[in-house]
Amino acid sequence: MSESPRIIKKYPNRRLYDTANSGYITLADVKQMVLEDLKFRVIDAKSGDDLTRTILLQIILEEEAGGAPMFSEPALANIIRFYGHAAQSFMGSYLEKNVQAFSDIQAKLAEQSKTLTPEMWAQFMNVQNPLMQTLDAIPSIDEFTVQLRDFDVAHEAKHDILFFNLIRAKSPEMPEKQSRKRTFMGKWE
Repeated sequence: MSESPRIIKKYPNRRLYDTANSGYITLADVKQMVLEDLKFRVIDAKSGDDLTRTILLQIILEEEAGGAPMFSEPALANIIRFYGHAAQSFMGSYLEKNVQAFSDIQAKLAEQSKTLTPEMWAQFMNVQNPLMQTLDAIPSIDEFTVQLRDFDVAHEAKHDILFFNLIRAKSPEMPEKQSRKRTFMGKWE
């Protein structure tokens, strides 16, 4: 049976109240809960709305402003461009799966590194360089963005052509000669 998430209430005065410890906590405490992989939910004390994503984004914002940002300005700009774009849900899923895969690999390496001897570390580092070169060959987020935009434009064009052909095929007033054009009012010339 899985453990139910810890409930943290956020009050209008912007303070966070940990119901498990019956005390106020800070964003740093919430960050520590994330690092310890504790399950929690942040709930608005007044409305009952789930604010967990908002608090996590606030922690990311503080970390990014803290001196060693993880995201470059171009990467952030590209992420913003995906909002409202046809590929928004795909991009979210893509990022989530890749971050999870990276975390899984990191956890496995951390577990395996506990038993590595200095000689094994040397072998690992020799393998690491070609691996990094392989990772460098993976398209950047900018290239990925261009590919998705090209796909989106091609998909929309294909959709428009199919829609036009469907309308043309069902139009009873369509003349046999393709050289004739419709006028502004919809009559055939």
